[in-house]
Amino acid sequence: MNPLRVIWRRRSLEKSCRWTRTELQQQQTRRLAELRRFVMARSPFYQQFHRGLENAPLDALPVLTKATMMEHFDELVTDRTVRLADADAFLRSDRADGLFHDRYVALSTSGSTGRRGVFLFDPDEWLTSLAMISRPMGWAGLRVRLPRPRLAMIASTTPWHYSTRVTASLSTPLLPTLHLDAADSPDTMVRRLNEWRPDVLTVYPSVLKQLADDQIAGRLRISPRTIATSAEVLPDDTRRRVTQAWNVRVFDTYGATEYAPIAAECEYGRKHLVEDEAIVEVVDEHGRPVGAGERGDRLLLTVFDRRTQPLIRYEISDMVRPLDGACECRRPFRLIESIEGRIEEVMQFPSRNGGTEPVSIHPNVFHQLLETVAAAGWQVRQDDDGLSVSLIGLQDPSVCPSIAAEMQRALEAQGARIGTIRVSPVDALERGRTGKAPLILAKRA
Repeated sequence: MNPLRVIWRRRSLEKSCRWTRTELQQQQTRRLAELRRFVMARSPFYQQFHRGLENAPLDALPVLTKATMMEHFDELVTDRTVRLADADAFLRSDRADGLFHDRYVALSTSGSTGRRGVFLFDPDEWLTSLAMISRPMGWAGLRVRLPRPRLAMIASTTPWHYSTRVTASLSTPLLPTLHLDAADSPDTMVRRLNEWRPDVLTVYPSVLKQLADDQIAGRLRISPRTIATSAEVLPDDTRRRVTQAWNVRVFDTYGATEYAPIAAECEYGRKHLVEDEAIVEVVDEHGRPVGAGERGDRLLLTVFDRRTQPLIRYEISDMVRPLDGACECRRPFRLIESIEGRIEEVMQFPSRNGGTEPVSIHPNVFHQLLETVAAAGWQVRQDDDGLSVSLIGLQDPSVCPSIAAEMQRALEAQGARIGTIRVSPVDALERGRTGKAPLILAKRA
């Protein structure tokens, strides 16, 4: 992709940061109407899914789940020559880093929530995606100028993953990029980063904390000016370790293959929903909007620019908490607190009191218990007979029994019957196919 086209598109998108809230809402209304007219003319799926609701408000339309989208993929897409079976075969082939039908960037999600997704982008949609994902770098103060900044990205290197394709598309002489796999060994990462000496580091939070520890210990010797994270929950303890290691802030970006970024941090450290290219609804488990300060159970995305594979009220099961008020940066986008994880990360346990309703344990409970432990990272897995807690880089293994006992007390205090809690030092955390290391691995029913 021509980098000048990406820069031009990004500058065009950034004009929305100067809109008022009223102007933003007017643009959303106009573009939503255009999108709805388009899908009713071009998508057999939406013609049925929205039948009789052509004049209904957005919040009256049905929610589109990933399962429904995949089940009706061939009817949902607006190119009548596209078939899911062909896209699947392409993504599994050695041509997955090319263009599907010689036109579309084809991506897949890893299925970390139990459902895999396939997504197509035509050339203009992909240009907008690249411009969108590069916007947080500008918010963080990064400017592409001489001498050219050197970027290191540590994420997935699988050809069908979003980060791989973005890195390949954005890596140019203007922004030379080292791409490492998040599943690489710590020694390999340290060696390659010391050789590359990046000015900008973008990385999964689970990897970043280990790198910060390596920097503090003197094994890693780099001086990044900008550090950005995405794809996983960013714990407060990781932010503190980064400050200790490099005396710089972390800029966290929240996004998904379906729409990225969903939210990004501005120069004041506040996280804004990016609402100029989508309507983002924060809703509870029943699909009702939540107020400021309340935790939502999921997001519903309506993405304006996705015409090949339209997404209207598309469900993402992330838990976020909207905030009231405006930011000093004067962007018109709503504020949210940090992402609290996915609804799939909420663990269900039997009640200690013999009740028939299960007791729900929110991921924040584990964050509060484990982020003060002197370790490079942690992961909690729910097993049939209890919990397994893995700690990487644990400085003092003798603390494992006391951690288990403290966790037992905390969870029982919430009324849960846990079973056995095993706390163990490990050499590496469990990672999925895209290199992510989820903090919480709840047992699925």
